[in-house]
Amino acid sequence: MKRIFLFLLTNMAVLLVLSVSARILGIDRYLTANGLNMGMLLAFAALIGFGGAFISLLMSKTMAKWSTGARVIEQPGNPDQAWLLDTVGRLAAKAGIPRPEVAVYEGAPNAFATGPGRTNSLVAVSTGLMQGMNPRQVEAVLAHEVAHIANGDMVTLTLIQGVVNTFVIFLSRVAAYALDSFLRKNDEESSGPGMGYFITSMVFEILFGILASVVVMYFSRQREYRADLGAAELMGDRQPMINALRALGSLGSGELPKEMAASGISGRGMTALFSTHPPLESRIAALQSAN
Repeated sequence: MKRIFLFLLTNMAVLLVLSVSARILGIDRYLTANGLNMGMLLAFAALIGFGGAFISLLMSKTMAKWSTGARVIEQPGNPDQAWLLDTVGRLAAKAGIPRPEVAVYEGAPNAFATGPGRTNSLVAVSTGLMQGMNPRQVEAVLAHEVAHIANGDMVTLTLIQGVVNTFVIFLSRVAAYALDSFLRKNDEESSGPGMGYFITSMVFEILFGILASVVVMYFSRQREYRADLGAAELMGDRQPMINALRALGSLGSGELPKEMAASGISGRGMTALFSTHPPLESRIAALQSAN
């Protein structure tokens, strides 16, 4: 409950900061007596769309630790922790990046990488994965997460999220204004958009947001294929990654908090279009057919 409260509080704080910023810049006054100021609306949409995405990126490590209870290994307390630090450090050096922070959290088999950039990142692995896989398979999972960091996947997905957020906010308000204007065209007493505009803008934002998530999830799935191949390159052999995916299928992957679903080694969605990860069978087939 405490983690949920902190998550909601953080998101409210982010929204407040962006709203205040929009007011200070004057770009929240895009709705004028003469209609929509398209330039100001686009600036407002970009601030909210990109601002929210990048603030979330900057806070991603902290939020990941809060939401999963991940404990960063400062000094190894046992041989397993020492092995994790050494393995991630070796893989990171091979990938040409600084060693990320390494953490362990209690939970079913899964792992994730997050952070605002290649030089400021976190790799976390669950106790369930450590206990359910052999060392070579765990190493392959760690290589997959290191590949995500080396590929800059967190920043890339944030940019994509920022773009689609901007278009969702912009188009929802344009569509709501057009609909409101059509419904009021015979109302001579009306001086501007009423409550109907604000209600329909929220409805359109939800609808466009659902459609936009299809785009974001597509790119999320593509980066999983690239990270699998990256892991094979770092390991010098694709078989450990194939074996790790098979083991994950047998063990059953644990679910991460919703805001981190795209960061895990495996994930689910309501349908294939809304899934953060491709099916494990597809990932295995892609590795087997890779040149």
